[in-house]
Amino acid sequence: MTWICCRFGIFYVFSSLFVKLFIHLLEVQCLKFNANKVMSMSFIMILALVMLVSLLSVRWVFFKVLKIAKDKHLVDNPDARKLQKAPVPVVGGLAVFFGVVIGVLVGVSMCGLLSHFADLEFESGMFSCLLPVVLSMVVMLYAGAMDDILGLTPTSRFVLEILVVLTIMLSTGKSIDSFHGMWGIENFSWYCAVPLTVFAGVGIINAINMVDGVNGLSSGLCILASLLFGFSFYSAGDIPNALLAFSMAAALMPFLVHNVFGNTSRMFIGDAGTMVMGLLMTWFVLSTMHSGIPLGGTDGGSVIAMVLSFLSVPVADTLRVMFMRMLNGRSPFSPDRTHLHHAFIGLGVSPSITALSEVVINILVVAFWWTLACCGVSPELQLYGVVVASSILVWGSYFFLEHERDSDSRKARWLRNFSPKTHFGSREWWQRISFFLDSPEYSERERKNLRERLDRKFGNL
Repeated sequence: MTWICCRFGIFYVFSSLFVKLFIHLLEVQCLKFNANKVMSMSFIMILALVMLVSLLSVRWVFFKVLKIAKDKHLVDNPDARKLQKAPVPVVGGLAVFFGVVIGVLVGVSMCGLLSHFADLEFESGMFSCLLPVVLSMVVMLYAGAMDDILGLTPTSRFVLEILVVLTIMLSTGKSIDSFHGMWGIENFSWYCAVPLTVFAGVGIINAINMVDGVNGLSSGLCILASLLFGFSFYSAGDIPNALLAFSMAAALMPFLVHNVFGNTSRMFIGDAGTMVMGLLMTWFVLSTMHSGIPLGGTDGGSVIAMVLSFLSVPVADTLRVMFMRMLNGRSPFSPDRTHLHHAFIGLGVSPSITALSEVVINILVVAFWWTLACCGVSPELQLYGVVVASSILVWGSYFFLEHERDSDSRKARWLRNFSPKTHFGSREWWQRISFFLDSPEYSERERKNLRERLDRKFGNL
């Protein structure tokens, strides 16, 4: 009983702090913009509710999906290229998709209620753009699940991704059809917009898929990007996309925690999840490029540099990997161990610290763009700065780690001595978090035995 009360207390404290921080950030952002445009505190509460519903929905369905995956042997088996040592369930994307859809439905319903019972008016048909996006998510989820279970050829995947991106373009009318004055280029014809949008969309989808190689990496990067896009849409008054972005971020959080800390409850997001995440990142880029409004507080900000900074790590790492493969005379889509996370793992860094390091690199690139934009640097120089920062931090980190791995320099010896300290799996706090996350899979008797074993191991009995 005491353990249950402690767990509830910890959950309540952290939930309260998270909600308060979230509302504070939105309140600060709201002060900078017209209240009629963003519906002020009413919409803030809707966003908070959407995030809570998405998070709890994924938490509720997670173990049901996990049980189905284990019963049907829907697992990712280890091989020479993969990092896990045992089969791991691979359908986590189903749980994330469920949470996103439920959260968006609740958000749209709450907006409808406010329009009927409060003095708030929403534009007619403003949520209609979400229908083709959600339907496209269903297609990508199905295709990704088939790839996880049966395997799809690269050609069939590319054709499907191209068709889905084209469908979103034609159904919503949003595409990369303007550079918003960069290099003196404003709007251009669809003859240029269609191939550019398809190239960018397919590239983003595959970048998210290819970076998914370490526990918590793809989900952590997409949580960061979704939150950044969400605040950008909020500042622009784009209510539907703000709902979708914040719902996506919240739906990924329970999955991220189980993926990093869980043991028996660990589940990979799989191609079904990465394809859905990649599609949403593509949609966020198209919507941002279409509106041309950068993140609030950066009136002179370049939207092209902004979206590139939001996705800097997956895009830069994928471009480097594909270029190196072609340089070595291989297909750019042939699997290998040349990603940035492989360089971290090669030095003995733990998967969790590897994922955290890449998220921090992405944050540094975003902070660098923000600094340039706030200093009034021209849009062209903002883009060049983001490209240079991404190259130095992503490419430079890879080549540095690869060089130090086989070196006997002082830095290399320090890194090899430091790397074992990043593995926290044997620590008491880590094992107790793992037990808490895995406990729904055990019976009451098994939970009691495991708790007593932990207490004996760490001297609490």
